[in-house]
Amino acid sequence: MTGERRGRSAGSGGAPASNGRNHGEGQPVSRLTVYHRVDCGLCERMLAELLALESRYTFALERIDIDGDPGLAARFNAKVPVLAVDGEILCCHFLDTSALIDELTRND
Repeated sequence: MTGERRGRSAGSGGAPASNGRNHGEGQPVSRLTVYHRVDCGLCERMLAELLALESRYTFALERIDIDGDPGLAARFNAKVPVLAVDGEILCCHFLDTSALIDELTRND
């Protein structure tokens, strides 16, 4: 598969983002997956909004280019960008910031 699959965090070389909060031993970090495509303005906007949230919330961010996987391209073609939190679709096209913050702070 030639799709872009990489954990990403600003300035941390792929490590999960951290805002310095102690999440305690064994408390999982939320895994955010953005399904996107190259040259997609809405995708770039959602990714920029997520990167801006990294300073306040802890999460691991993975970007997946749907055009590298025919199954993902068929599933998400007209829906990109798509944000999933821990494998569950949260929003499409635009970031639902309040719903994401609810997810990220659920176990704080």
